[in-house]
Amino acid sequence: MNINNSKIGIIGLGYVGLPLAVEFGKVFPTVGFDINESRIKSLVKGIDLTLECDEFELQSAKHLKYTSATSEIKTCNVYIVTVPTPIDIHKKPDLTPLKKSSDLLGGLLSIGDTVIYESTVYPGCTEEVCVPILEKKSGLIYNKDFHVGYSPERINPGDKKHRLPFIKKVTSGSTQKSADFIDRLYGKIITAGTYSAPSIKVAEAAKVIENTQRDVNIALVNEIAKICNELNIDTMEVLKAAETKWNFLPFRPGLVGGHCISVDPYYLTHKAQEIGYHPEVILSGRRINDGMGAYVASQVTQLLNQNKILVNGAKILIMGLSFKENCPDIRNTRVIDIVDKLNTHGANIEIWDPWVNAEEAEIEFPSINLVKNPKSQNYDAIIIAVGHNEFTKNGIGNIKKYGHESTVIYDVKSIFAANDVHGRL
Repeated sequence: MNINNSKIGIIGLGYVGLPLAVEFGKVFPTVGFDINESRIKSLVKGIDLTLECDEFELQSAKHLKYTSATSEIKTCNVYIVTVPTPIDIHKKPDLTPLKKSSDLLGGLLSIGDTVIYESTVYPGCTEEVCVPILEKKSGLIYNKDFHVGYSPERINPGDKKHRLPFIKKVTSGSTQKSADFIDRLYGKIITAGTYSAPSIKVAEAAKVIENTQRDVNIALVNEIAKICNELNIDTMEVLKAAETKWNFLPFRPGLVGGHCISVDPYYLTHKAQEIGYHPEVILSGRRINDGMGAYVASQVTQLLNQNKILVNGAKILIMGLSFKENCPDIRNTRVIDIVDKLNTHGANIEIWDPWVNAEEAEIEFPSINLVKNPKSQNYDAIIIAVGHNEFTKNGIGNIKKYGHESTVIYDVKSIFAANDVHGRL
């Protein structure tokens, strides 16, 4: 395995795959592959609609080209899979994209090739699900004719500080020789360094517990927020006081969406249940976090009732649709839970998000009503759901102008002071 002869194919050019392709494309001949032809056309023009890479970054990858043609990745000898691994409506792992990618690569593999998976999976998935597909389709023998590795992605959408090269990378391989090769390969682009895990299963497990830990901690403060609301004390003031202790962890209440924290725990619990263990803490945390959108909606409904405004027919502005601030990513956004709950009560809802691509959002959520600019003195309730910089800079005074004297303002992210809004988590 001569690292200098590496020709890399990145399978999937989303939030994870594109930054990876760009970094490898600075060092090695790299082909970025995606089945979405419009995505490829945009990238060829130097446009990344996810906003993870700007035009300068795209141009800096001198050895990178983009394609939607499988024939153009056939000459690669290292394939890195970065496709989504979502959950289905029953909150079970949906491995369809992963299986399709493995099937595709099985038809391309040659003797000596290496396949590395970065997509989130449960411990054992790479070798139990992906490898058999590769073997069957290629006719090659695992660990004799080709090797496999796993290196979990740690991309944080919208984060311009913790970029790919500056986040330590966990690597692993199916043999000691392949593990060393994969670790050295990533070492060429990761300035923060690498950590070679002793097995693929260990690397897979590390990925799912990273976000499971965050999920459980956020669930704890979400439950604390509910208790504080019942006690009529401000959650943020309680957390600020508690944070004066040196080992108190600074988590904040809120909606938990996106492609990682709200999904990864279900991959771990799926595998646990498969082997006969029923997780209690993890699933309890998931139930709390999955219910926070409905909780916010109920809080707003109560405040409207206190102001003698019926939620049925009320005009409500929701500020923000993406799953987190300063990011266009709407994957698994839990803002939609607020919308759905208020819709069941007959509210008239408009959503304002300057970061989100309207066409993409309306395809994903056909029933929503996106507005480019909120109307003045128009809304009975305003829910600040996402902490975009535009909302913070707008100021609470200007936000209040969208409503009237009796308008309820609920601040999910606690952007503004408690006495400037009517409710917050």
